[in-house]
Amino acid sequence: MIPATPTARRAKIAGLLADRSVRSQGELLTLLADAGIEVTQATLSRDLEALGAVKVRAGRGLVYAVPGASPSPVEQVPSRLRRLLEELLVTADASGNLVVLRTPPGAANHLASTIDASHLTDVLGTIAGDDTILLVTSSAKGGRAVATRLLALAGASA
Repeated sequence: MIPATPTARRAKIAGLLADRSVRSQGELLTLLADAGIEVTQATLSRDLEALGAVKVRAGRGLVYAVPGASPSPVEQVPSRLRRLLEELLVTADASGNLVVLRTPPGAANHLASTIDASHLTDVLGTIAGDDTILLVTSSAKGGRAVATRLLALAGASA
C-alpha cells in the first residue's frame, strides 16, 4: 500500500477520472487498489465530493467527471477531447465568431471545461449551461470552421 495524503489521493482520483470512463465508486475503488491506494468507500465518497466530481451522461450511462480536470500528459488532451465530443456533442451551429454546442442534459460543463483545457488556438473561451455551450472563436468569422472541426472530431458530418 502506498501511503497517500488526501491531496495526493485526490490528485490520483482526478487523474483516473480524466483518463477513463468510471461508472461506479466500486470500479474506482478497484482502480485505486490496483495503483496501491487502499481507501474505504466512505473516504472515496468524501474525496469525490471534495473534488466536485459529478456523474455526467456518456453514451447510454453515467460516468464520473471532475469539472476542470485535465489529464496529466499533455498529449492525451486531444484524444480526451475527441472521446468526449463523440460521447457528448449532439449538435454544433455557428454565427460569426460564436458557436452553440448542444449536449445531453448535465454534460455541458464537463465538455466546456475539456474544450477550455485543450487550449485550442482558435477558441477564446466557453460559457456552459446545463445542456448548451456558447463558444467564442478568436476570428470574427471563425465560428463555422470551429463548429465543423468539432463535429468532425465527434465523428459527425457538418
